[in-house]
Amino acid sequence: MLTPLIVLANSWKHHDYCIAGINPETGRWLRPVSDLNDGRIAKDAMQLDGYFPQLMDVIEIPLADDGPDFGFERENRSILPGKWRMSGRATVADLMALAETPRAVLHNDKRYVTIEDMQNKPFKDRATLHLLHANDFSVRRMQVIEKNYWSGLIKSGANTINPRITDPVYHARLEKGHAPSKQCLLTASLSMPFVPPGWKETKSPPCWKLIAGVIEL
Repeated sequence: MLTPLIVLANSWKHHDYCIAGINPETGRWLRPVSDLNDGRIAKDAMQLDGYFPQLMDVIEIPLADDGPDFGFERENRSILPGKWRMSGRATVADLMALAETPRAVLHNDKRYVTIEDMQNKPFKDRATLHLLHANDFSVRRMQVIEKNYWSGLIKSGANTINPRITDPVYHARLEKGHAPSKQCLLTASLSMPFVPPGWKETKSPPCWKLIAGVIEL
């Protein structure tokens, strides 16, 4: 049995990829996960005869009814053996009907959510993916330990946060000098827990907010 998925994230994850999207039949988020320790998917494991899924593609994947939640993710579904199938493309109108403009991005107005925060929520409320309609999107080039990356500036409550952009296609466009559109649909996601060196802000490990997909309008 194949499960349909509008691809809204196909982002870097520890040298492999994280695919996620919304089931057009149910309106619910799904994150297909492998049996690797963090669920990441190798590019050659995407059973589409070498095709790399793009944002807004509608694909069908053999998925189990559940999967490892790693203690905080409600959307995960284990990938079953079998071929994947391309079945079409979503339209911007399709996505606008699914997008939100929440007061805060993924639970709070910080750059992160702690594992403790997530585990204190009922399982049904442990959302780690969100499709946002941004009206004033911009980007910034950042550097950490001599490595360059791009972050996006978005409003979250009273704050402006700058999640890292992990969408490889959009990252490549920025590297070539692309000027971002202010009007975008953004897929916000939470990383696996990561405690930076010298971290003292929280006792519970933080999961960092990421921009895992950018669709310009």
